[in-house]
Amino acid sequence: MQNIAIERLTIPTTQRSEMVDITDRINAFLRIKRVTSGYVIVYSPHTTAGVCINENADPDVKRDVLQKLEAMIPKSEAFYNHAEGNSDSHVKTILTGNSVMILIEAGKLVLGQWQGIYLCDFDGPRKREVLVKLISLDPVASD
Repeated sequence: MQNIAIERLTIPTTQRSEMVDITDRINAFLRIKRVTSGYVIVYSPHTTAGVCINENADPDVKRDVLQKLEAMIPKSEAFYNHAEGNSDSHVKTILTGNSVMILIEAGKLVLGQWQGIYLCDFDGPRKREVLVKLISLDPVASD
């Protein structure tokens, strides 16, 4: 097993609530590191931005998810006390989670036909950071 250093990706967002497909960025990292077997952990170190796996074939799914989260967890509620005014963003992040782990086989992410990896920003727009930890199960070459 080979432990590869954490990669930090900067992901700019342009809206308050947005799902950004980062699958290609993760795949590019795998190609650079030439890992054929293992797993990757994709982690958001933010309390108002999460990471999830969801459909990436139809852009309407992202819109539907964001609209449903907004309907369930509106920006303003009479009982919110958080001074920054983004309590809804924290709740949405708790629901989406802050990390995903994806298997790697034959040098590729093991994702379903329609799946992609998303950064979910609920308090943008801003520059977000995603941490990527790659664990290789490839045999270590010896000299």
